[in-house]
Amino acid sequence: MKLAACLSSALMIIASATTAAAAEQCRFIEPRSEREACYKRQDAERTARQKTDEAKQAQQKPYEPVSQEDALLAKSLRSICRGC
Repeated sequence: MKLAACLSSALMIIASATTAAAAEQCRFIEPRSEREACYKRQDAERTARQKTDEAKQAQQKPYEPVSQEDALLAKSLRSICRGC
């Protein structure tokens, strides 16, 4: 069981390292046109990722500190005499 956990964590580390390395490959491309095309692809991927992140955040229900039902409950509890 421990071996499987170690192997899975090692694979995750390797996978994250390869994705980070893939992002920096553009600067090592010699021809300018290919390098600029690589940067444009990365920019398009980043904007797509940002749009999906914004869409996910928009779908989440905003935090409502006090809803109408909570306010009515609090009002009814305040009317109970404490310590009478």
